[in-house]
Amino acid sequence: MRFKDTKGCGHTSLETMLRLLDAHTGSYAEVRPSRPGLLRVCAHVPGAAEAADLTGLRLLLLTDLLFRAAELRNLQVFYVLASDGQPADQQAALDRAVEALGIHPPAERTSPGDAEATLGGPIDVHLTGSAISAGDRLSGLVVQVGAACTHLAARPTAGLLAGHDPLEVRLALLSFPYHQPADLTEETLADARVTVERWRLGVAEWAKSPSRPVPARIAETLQSAFGDLDTVSVLAMLRGLAAAAGVAAGAKFETFLSADRVLGLDLPRDIGRA
Repeated sequence: MRFKDTKGCGHTSLETMLRLLDAHTGSYAEVRPSRPGLLRVCAHVPGAAEAADLTGLRLLLLTDLLFRAAELRNLQVFYVLASDGQPADQQAALDRAVEALGIHPPAERTSPGDAEATLGGPIDVHLTGSAISAGDRLSGLVVQVGAACTHLAARPTAGLLAGHDPLEVRLALLSFPYHQPADLTEETLADARVTVERWRLGVAEWAKSPSRPVPARIAETLQSAFGDLDTVSVLAMLRGLAAAAGVAAGAKFETFLSADRVLGLDLPRDIGRA
């Protein structure tokens, strides 16, 4: 078996502008940093009164996607978590889930009123949950993240992820448009679990073949979709690609690794294990 460097081989160059759905206008708008090369982001996590732990996790997952997509465009990201009235146990549970899902942690925690001072300049992007409405006066681009919920029974000690594999939960959340509600049903989570396992096995198998460039049309799809943080389109494209008979195994390998730089599903994990 030939082992591959999974860090820098054949990745696409994501040069398209980042565009997010602005809650103020209901239309997509380009992300324009007030300081060249630096993107200041504030993630407004719902407090205890919202009973929205999973929504807070989803909001930070979107922040992580923005972080990853921006870095591929040579932008440094500085983001803070702003919340009022979050109890210590709720904060700790969220921190554990953030780490488990591979989400970049915030640089600082602060209150909404102190976020701009903490960031050291104007906030370029606000990511908000149900605690903040689109009508609130916030400078910069405001992105409303849909509520996330699950009706699954969790063991008392299972924590925020209800005992499920973290990356299964990550993929399940990525399966919904970020501005729409996400209901993590048993069926959704089961599908995510099977998909992650199948893709990891596929990547490990494709790694044995000679490397091939990411096909141009697929590279364009990735650039466009990740430019809008449209993970639903990316996942649909990957599902079709995995089953495509006319695409070389090496091209599938490079495409899945390129996409995983933003998706964060640890798809190369099983390379060399079989």
